[in-house]
Amino acid sequence: MEVTRRKALELLVGGGAAAATLALGGGELKLPDPQASSPAPPPTLTPKPLPFAPARLKGLSEKLIVSHHDNNYAGAVKNLNAVRAELAKATKDAPGFLVGGLRAKELAYANSMTLHEAYFGNLGGDGKADGPVSKALAATWGSLGAWEQSFRALGMSLAGGSGWAILDLHLPSGELRLSWAGDHSQTLAAGLPLLVMDMYEHAYQMDYGAAAAKYIEAFFQNVNWDEVNHRYERALKAQVVLRA
Repeated sequence: MEVTRRKALELLVGGGAAAATLALGGGELKLPDPQASSPAPPPTLTPKPLPFAPARLKGLSEKLIVSHHDNNYAGAVKNLNAVRAELAKATKDAPGFLVGGLRAKELAYANSMTLHEAYFGNLGGDGKADGPVSKALAATWGSLGAWEQSFRALGMSLAGGSGWAILDLHLPSGELRLSWAGDHSQTLAAGLPLLVMDMYEHAYQMDYGAAAAKYIEAFFQNVNWDEVNHRYERALKAQVVLRA
């Protein structure tokens, strides 16, 4: 089914997990066939493997990373599959509270999957910021150091709790933003994630206990800025669709 410009705009402006996954280099998005008499069963999603050797990270132990990936991330994918299977069974007569509850869980698990994949995808580097995104950050915040200070402060605001610190590109305006997400379902619409830092305690407690600042320091030592630049370039291309 051909994806028209209008449909592409609707998908991008929606800011949902599907658009974010595409911008991050995820799988092909297939639109539903409006002529189908009944919904097709949802395809089974599988966790992506770690894109780096976990033992090679600096300041983040292999045990921590593997546990985070195999339990928290893979668990979100498993739960998303289960919720989608239940939604596929729902009929037009299903109680609203049942459908609404399942849709809320679907949103949370889908965002958890997308953000975890972005998080692991932007690790495994040498932590040295360069390229077009670093220049854009310096232009927006006044200097790269000023941006990093703001990002670290955003992370610390979530210390001892749960959530995500996100650098994203706002598609309608093209602005670079820092987004606070206290839960998987609170990410901002129409923003494509460029750099994601998991601030749930499971991301660092095994190594650092409650010392979130030490975890943030280790995170910055392992950022894969090549991947962040790749996402930035893809996000800019997606924005061209909106301006065409």
